[in-house]
Order: sequence, then structure tokens, then C-alpha cells
Amino acid sequence: MVAIADIAMGSAPILGGVLLALFAGSAKGGPDVRAAIKADMELLELLPADQVERRAALQKSIDTRIDELVAGVERARELREFALSYKGNARDIITFLCTLAFAIVWWNVDHDRGHWVPLFVALVGLALLSGYLAVRGVRRSWLNRAEE
Repeated sequence: MVAIADIAMGSAPILGGVLLALFAGSAKGGPDVRAAIKADMELLELLPADQVERRAALQKSIDTRIDELVAGVERARELREFALSYKGNARDIITFLCTLAFAIVWWNVDHDRGHWVPLFVALVGLALLSGYLAVRGVRRSWLNRAEE
């Protein structure tokens, strides 16, 4: 019975990550704004000409939605440009710090474990690699800043 509990506790983070990935993959965007604008425009055409106030309010609503749609497209374009220009320097620094922290924690684990040495060697290798990438990214960023 204890072994089953250990398996359940050990697999909980993995299953949580799987559930999060499934939810993120199934979550779709918000409502279809273009269809709502089209429906409102059709409704505007159906309203009689003598209902001036309703027509004006509906037209104002349509104009607001169109303005929000244009602003959203502009924000998405700016975000896409930023994402394409990102070089990953912060990611490399955080990876280095996390690898270093895990190596320190692993150093304090009982050294008699069979897999202690291979994992520690792998952690040192990963720390060296991620440290090199972090230093290279910071150096490039610093040199690019000096050129500008």
C-alpha cells in the first residue's frame, strides 16, 4: 500500500503538467468578434430608418468593436515583433541559476546512492553549458548596446 502512495505522490507533478498542457491546448481564443460585427451590421440594415437613436447606438457599438479589433491586431503585431527579436538571454541566465541551485541541492544528497555521481557530473556539465550560453548572451547584448 505504501508503494502505491509513493507512486501516486511521485507522479502527481507529472500528471499536473500533463493536465495543464491539455488545458492549454484545448483553450481557444475569445469570442468571434468579426462575426459579431457582421451580425450587428446586418441588424443595423434591418432596423427601420425612423429609429434614429437605436441606429446611432448600434453604429457606435459597431465602430467601437472595429476600433478594438484594429488595436488588437496592432498589439499582436508588436508582440510578434518583440518575440522574434528576443534572443533568450534571460532564459539562459535563469537556466544557469536553476542548474546551479539544483547541483548545490544534489551535493547535499547522500553520496552513497548509485546514481549520484552520473547525475552530479551531468549537472556540472549542464551548469557549464548554460553558464557559457548566459555569458555569451550577456556579452552580445552588452556589445550591441555599445554599438547603438
